[in-house]
Amino acid sequence: MRLFRKRYIPDEIIELKDDQIRYADDDIIITTWKCLKPRDDFATGSSCYFLKKGIKMSKLYREDGTLKAWYCDIVYIKRVEDDYVFVDLLADVVVEDGMVKVLDLDELAEALEENRITQEELFMSLRQVNALLCDIYAGNFGQYQKFLDERGY
Repeated sequence: MRLFRKRYIPDEIIELKDDQIRYADDDIIITTWKCLKPRDDFATGSSCYFLKKGIKMSKLYREDGTLKAWYCDIVYIKRVEDDYVFVDLLADVVVEDGMVKVLDLDELAEALEENRITQEELFMSLRQVNALLCDIYAGNFGQYQKFLDERGY
């Protein structure tokens, strides 16, 4: 199994060859990883790809091992045999210090204006963000967190 990340802004596709797959079934894939490029705000993390929900939830850790934030990418998942391509649909939801932030909606609009994404992908992104926010506001974010927390990632 190989994992790839496709982004529209910037336009790139990268094999996540350094990500270590810790668990996989028909519903989720769990990985641990180090940042592709050095960053000041976090160094490593673990991710859970919710294959049926279109969410990649990452637990970000600082260099000293403390939790920085929970970062949720909204994704479209393409499967080709045993390989997965996670297409970043630009909108992100971050849960940090008890605050919920929605990021990059401007990039989502820009991508549609520049014909980088389809209208269908825009609608998919907005619906998936809405579903995630509804779960968070209803106090159900733990149903996502448990997949990493219970396994010690």
